[in-house]
Parts: sequence; C-alpha cells; structure tokens
Amino acid sequence: MPRVSAPPAPAAPGRPKRADLVAEEIKRLITERDLRPGDKLPRENELQQLFAVSKSTMREALKSLEVQGLVTITTGPAGGGRIVEVTLDRTFQLMQNYLFFKEVTIDDIYAARKLLEPELAAGAVPHLTEADFEALTHSIECCDPSSGKTADVVAQRKEDLNFHDILALANPNPFLRFTCQLINEMLRQLTVFENDTPTRTQRRFGEANVRVHQDIVAAARAGDAGTVRRLMAEHMVEASGFVKKLNGKLRGRLVLDSEMTRRGASIGSGIRRRSDR
Repeated sequence: MPRVSAPPAPAAPGRPKRADLVAEEIKRLITERDLRPGDKLPRENELQQLFAVSKSTMREALKSLEVQGLVTITTGPAGGGRIVEVTLDRTFQLMQNYLFFKEVTIDDIYAARKLLEPELAAGAVPHLTEADFEALTHSIECCDPSSGKTADVVAQRKEDLNFHDILALANPNPFLRFTCQLINEMLRQLTVFENDTPTRTQRRFGEANVRVHQDIVAAARAGDAGTVRRLMAEHMVEASGFVKKLNGKLRGRLVLDSEMTRRGASIGSGIRRRSDR
C-alpha cells in the first residue's frame, strides 16, 4: 500500500489540530479498507509510520476517536484499536449537548413525530415478523392500565415508546429509523410529569394508547400500510393532546449525562436485533 502523506500542520489559529486531522485520516482509512465493527485497526506504530506523525499525536488522535465512540483502545501485547458501532445512548448524549442552549419543547418534538411516525410505521409493515407481532402485543399488555403490569404513569409512557421502537427496528430505512429512535429516547429519558393530574386522566391516556396500538397491530397483520399510516397520524395528534393535559415537559438543559438513567439491554420483551434474524 502506498505511503499516505501526513496531514498538514495547522498554520493559523482556529485551524484543526494535527491530531484531529489524523483522526479524520483514520476514518478515511476505515472506509477505504471497509472495516466493520469488531475489526481491529492497524497497530499504533504502523499508523504512526503510515501518517508520519509522532507517538503523542497518534495517541491523541486515537483518543479522539475513542471519545467519539468509534473505537475502543486496549493496552497490552494484544491491545490496540478496535472499531465499534456508535450506540444510541452515545448519540443521544451528543444530541443533548447540541440542544443544550436550545429551547426545545414537547410541542417541538411532537411536531416532528407527527411527520415521521406515520411513515415509519407504514414502512415497517412488510417487514414485521411473528416475533415483532409478539413483542408489540406484549408492549400493549404492559401499558394497559387495566393489566396492572405497569403501575405509574411515567412507566406506562415509557412502555408506549417501546411499541414505537419495535416498529422502528422493523423499518428498513436506517435514517428514518435512527431519527425516530432518537426522538423516542429523548422522550423516554427527559420527559417529566410534575403535576397532580387526576388518575382518571392518566388512565384515559393509557386506554387510548392501548386502543390505537391494537388497531395498528391489526392493520399491520392485514398488511394494510395505508391504514397503519392513518392510525399512527391520528395517534400522534391524540397523544400530543394528552401529554399537554398531563403537563408533560422536558427537563431543562441542566440535566447531565450522569443523571440520566441508562437503558436496559433490550427495548421491550421479545425484541431481537435485526442482524440476528
């Protein structure tokens, strides 16, 4: 392989640091060699020679990639850099940093959900498996107020979101799937209900969700993507209204990563990674 020339050193204030430029070159190398999550990077000394940089610059570049969530670095004889897939949790943390000084409201989030969720659900219909339908049914049972499986309103709302995540995992459009999962994660992690809304209103919200989720599953089983799209659009409008009645809002920008609850190993019972199918 021909030697790759070293990235130019920054010539003026405000230009990227040399280590940052090397990190971008390593990303390019990953693409050129078609490396995938789990694959190892060349050893550190090989990368130094390849990019003609010092050990300290290379270590800073690798550390930058590790902070970005693209690689993990281990030490020892068998150590080095290994490619990893950036997790939704990590992406959510970065998005939260981006939104730190933005005034994002529940209305803003539901404006996006109203546009995206109907298409997400309709696009998932041809790809839903029996395991998916079992997981959707289980989610409905868990968020049903009459089932007694999920007692408090916040837990029920999180289970409602699991239903949407199951549909997201079945949709073949990776960008649409990612965007909707990210919105769901924001609602799951940051939505709070800080009033004494009557239990009757909370129960009505749960019952309404159960009804429309059941109708969506029935239409999906029938392969009727058009009806699924219409039902989901109606669902988003109705859910937005209920959230306002419950005085749901996003916790402010002072919420730190260390304060956020971590997700479980899976989203809802019965869901498997699409790659395992």
